[in-house]
Amino acid sequence: MKAPRVLIVEDEPAIAELLDVNLRHNGFQTVTAVDGRAAQREIDEVLPDLVLLDWMLPGDSGVMLAKRWRADERTRQVPIIMLTARSEEMDRVAGLDAGADDYLSKPFSTKELLARIRAVLRRRLPEQSSAVITLGELTLDGGTHRISHAGHPLKLGPTEFKLLQYLMHHPERVHSRSQLLDKVWGDHVFIEERTVDVHVKRLREAMGEAAAMLETVRGAGYRLSRGA
Repeated sequence: MKAPRVLIVEDEPAIAELLDVNLRHNGFQTVTAVDGRAAQREIDEVLPDLVLLDWMLPGDSGVMLAKRWRADERTRQVPIIMLTARSEEMDRVAGLDAGADDYLSKPFSTKELLARIRAVLRRRLPEQSSAVITLGELTLDGGTHRISHAGHPLKLGPTEFKLLQYLMHHPERVHSRSQLLDKVWGDHVFIEERTVDVHVKRLREAMGEAAAMLETVRGAGYRLSRGA
């Protein structure tokens, strides 16, 4: 399992370095940004697993950045922990209302920060990969990697398995190619969107009689229906 990538947005060099060293020492990947523009560049390049966001920044404040990222479909689900010297209740409420998942007042202990990061990442984990999902007559067991339709086993490749697993967790929703790339392949993987079409074709072929459940929505993407 790859180490979670944390974007540290902090304009005070000493604090940024302290956060960077402690997070790396505890198994995280880190990248730092000193202001909103630098943070946006980092997010545009690679979507992080979590953002540590200082409230007071030159230019756009942390609150403004949080609101912007929550309004963007691509960054909407990225966990944000606000770091700030402002500890009044109204400030905490403002930070959380802006979209922060948690709020930590300076000064804080490294142990508490790590605990908050891990707690937020646990809350934002996708559905358990070992879960058994049933959709119509289609059943997927994430623990054993077995799939069946109407009691008959299906044989899928690893990518097709991940694709079907994601779609079964989100039935009846239309997913664009770019959304599927982010959720199934990972945002850091730079491949052509048409690659999704290839794997959808393979998935349909492997699904046999269940293939009709996987619908193409012209101009929008793909949808997995619940079937009859």
